[in-house]
Amino acid sequence: MYKSFFGLKENPFNVNPDPRYLFLTKQIEEALSGLMYGVQTRKGFITLTGEVGTGKTTLVNRLLDWLHLRRTKTAFLFNSRMNSNQLFDFILAEFDIPCDNRSKSQQLMKLNQWLLERYRAGETAVLIVDEAQNLTFPVLEEIRLLTNLETSTEKLLQIVLSGQPELEDKLKLPQLRQLRQRITLRCRTMPMTKDQTHDYIQERLRIAGAAPQSGIFSPKAMDTVHLYSMGIPRVINLLCEHALINSFVDQTPVIEPKVIEDVAREFQLDEVEPIAPPASARQDGDVFQSEAFIQNLGEALSRFRMSPSVPSSRERK
Repeated sequence: MYKSFFGLKENPFNVNPDPRYLFLTKQIEEALSGLMYGVQTRKGFITLTGEVGTGKTTLVNRLLDWLHLRRTKTAFLFNSRMNSNQLFDFILAEFDIPCDNRSKSQQLMKLNQWLLERYRAGETAVLIVDEAQNLTFPVLEEIRLLTNLETSTEKLLQIVLSGQPELEDKLKLPQLRQLRQRITLRCRTMPMTKDQTHDYIQERLRIAGAAPQSGIFSPKAMDTVHLYSMGIPRVINLLCEHALINSFVDQTPVIEPKVIEDVAREFQLDEVEPIAPPASARQDGDVFQSEAFIQNLGEALSRFRMSPSVPSSRERK
């Protein structure tokens, strides 16, 4: 739509997690290096956390590209709203491990045998779970138990849990202390500084085919992008994409702050911050997402209905 007008070969601000557009800030480089190091040295459990839109999925895709070049066996679970039985189904399917038996013990034996074969062949197996903050306590406990699949010296399965800051909050709970103690590396993504926002916008324009120093966004416009996005890459993409569309419609070759302000108001970024409030200000709903809670609630209600000692409303009167 606007590509020829601005001299671009492709859309520079698509929200798809394209690894080509991964912008390596110091924090992103450290996170990527940490993930690579953790997998290479068979550290076992690694977490990747960061605010919504700070590039975790793009980072994971870059990691997957790197792993595939090394012929590493990978399982990527992007649907974290699953129960314990579904977890093993997904893992076996992703690793392409045949198992006709739906028994969890049989599935675990199949997985362990397959991991041992990979280990003896000098191969590494990596399980990556995206949006891990949504995992229930029972599923997290099953994932913890997977780290028991090991030789006397090394872990057979490398596990990466990627999620929002709520994942860190969840891992601090007493119920998950055993899992927390097994985490050997913690990697994080962070919002960008103002200078990084400038460089990020220019780099994405360059990759999309813009001429060097094209000046599509004025310096003050990029300052305004940072102001409303608070350095969150996904929000930067949103503001810049719609600014390009609006400027194309108006046939304005240079984007100024007012264009960004208009887009920010359209998406209510002048009213709602793109970053979640602190954990202390959020209502913790983890207990209500737990399989164990639902099961215990059902048992409690059954006992309540069957109990003869509970007086009726008439008796209480």
